[in-house]
Amino acid sequence: MLKRQIVLDTETTGLSPQEGHRIIEIGCVELINRRLTGNNFHVYLQPDRLIDQEAIAVHGITNEFLIGKPRFADIAEQFCQYIAGAELVIHNAAFDVGFINHEFNLLRPALTPVTDICGVLDTLKMAREAHPGQKNNLDALCRRYDINNSHRTLHGALLDAEILADVYLAMTGGQVSLNLANDEQAAAQQNVVVGQLKRTSRLPVVFASEAELQSHEQRLDLVQKKGGSCLWRN
Repeated sequence: MLKRQIVLDTETTGLSPQEGHRIIEIGCVELINRRLTGNNFHVYLQPDRLIDQEAIAVHGITNEFLIGKPRFADIAEQFCQYIAGAELVIHNAAFDVGFINHEFNLLRPALTPVTDICGVLDTLKMAREAHPGQKNNLDALCRRYDINNSHRTLHGALLDAEILADVYLAMTGGQVSLNLANDEQAAAQQNVVVGQLKRTSRLPVVFASEAELQSHEQRLDLVQKKGGSCLWRN
């Protein structure tokens, strides 16, 4: 059975939809049975209002850049079809889901809440349960799970969704099953492409220190003195 998850992030004009702030970027990364498929969703949106300067400092998206971009109403049907039936994986889900529901409510007719068409998994809640009392923002989790995010100088919805996908896979077990034959057969039944992965979670390689290497050589010297032949040096 295929498990479809959508790792999602948004950028907005400000912090609160209750103050009239809107979504200006949506980035989504698809996982099928814990595998990145490359079937992503990414769009910039015209919010019909100015972006707070504090928000621009975070994500770098300007009012001028969004001129001529589609409005949420223009992409709402495509977006809903993309996420329908999946489990959304979101860091601090209350923020993003609150904004999406706000956009749904502004449509005429209004759409039902996100949780009526999707499951929602909050990785911030997961991280706080796994690492209580520690920093659990995305940058901190990247350091904790040895995930390279050096290319992240500003927030961006698609970039952050891609990084969060790596973090989520590392948090929930890292390497996944390599049963590609079964995955491809199951995916073919639902027109899903597998095997063309954009990113993979990597296990760290730990090399021996100089002191450890020296100790190892001393042990081999002792083996040779006692037995005359050392397998590791042959």
